Amino acid sequence: MGVLWEFDKTYFEFEAVIMIYIGSDHRGYNLKDYLKGYLAHAKVPFKDLGNHKFDPEDDYPDFAFNVAAKVSENPIENLGVMICGSGLGMVVVANKFKGVRAGLAVNEWFAKHGRENDDLNILVLSADETDFSLAERILKAFLVTRFINEEKYIRRIDKIEKKEEENFK
Repeated sequence: MGVLWEFDKTYFEFEAVIMIYIGSDHRGYNLKDYLKGYLAHAKVPFKDLGNHKFDPEDDYPDFAFNVAAKVSENPIENLGVMICGSGLGMVVVANKFKGVRAGLAVNEWFAKHGRENDDLNILVLSADETDFSLAERILKAFLVTRFINEEKYIRRIDKIEKKEEENFK
């Protein structure tokens, strides 16, 4: 038997325990704290990689580096969540790491589509445009959705990984 996570009285079973690494800058700090409570309630394992206090002078790349590096160590089992003002800068930073496929999700459909078609392993949220309720729904969609293991999606991921091998020599 795998690990059970509970979301809204619905249980989801997973074969392996995966770790969720979460990080944010000052603009995403409150949303990150809220989502940590949501993850804890659902018994989803996570590690907060900062910022650990509200600091209006912090820089989003520092926290994006932390999360992307941990996901890159094991991009199959590790997942990440990054939160900043727009989310866009963190997407740029995260995708500089080998094995990382990060995408910005503005609603549940983006999170589901990104996991199913692109095998995203980092969810990026815009704190400026995402309220707590929507963020919770997006995160749930991201966590419970799996990659569609069909030929056309596998072929696309293989192309990305081939280019990644060329670029990360």
